[in-house]
Amino acid sequence: MRNLLQGQNIILTALKEGEENILQQWFGNVKFMRHYDIVPAMPLSKKKIEEMISYYEDSEERLLLAVRTAETQQLIGVAGFDEIVWSNGTAFLFLGIGDLNFRGKGLGSEILNLLIDYGFNELNFHKIQLNVIEYNKAAIKLYEKAGFIREGLYREYICRDGRRYHLYLYGLLKSEWNRELQPLTVE
Repeated sequence: MRNLLQGQNIILTALKEGEENILQQWFGNVKFMRHYDIVPAMPLSKKKIEEMISYYEDSEERLLLAVRTAETQQLIGVAGFDEIVWSNGTAFLFLGIGDLNFRGKGLGSEILNLLIDYGFNELNFHKIQLNVIEYNKAAIKLYEKAGFIREGLYREYICRDGRRYHLYLYGLLKSEWNRELQPLTVE
């Protein structure tokens, strides 16, 4: 059997106690937040970070995973699923590499492939969706390379620095995902 949550360079796990401080740094980083989320970037207290973690842990409709390096188990990001509708087999995917030292190294592709594989083959999703801001060109390229199809947009949904941006909606059906093209770890 293969380890569904481990790739060559990345492993997806639960967050560990005490890692709230790391998340607090990331969620206080404007550069990270302006690509990760649609809400205004603002520093969050440790209490707010703990509430956010509880929001995910206390629900059957959400799953929060820690993104770690496979070699050292260092926390470098977060990923998971939101708005899971089990009866329809649908969910929204999210991922973010918070540790800026690990950006631009091709790890986003590995994280995305692990999430897609886990969502389709373990959680039995029929469709995985995501939202991405128009100016996040690297993420758009990553999602389209993985097979996500732009299904629509929310026109001028985001305001940043006095300028309006569209929010794109992407989707991927299990039948559209070409698993043969995805690097998967076999044990």
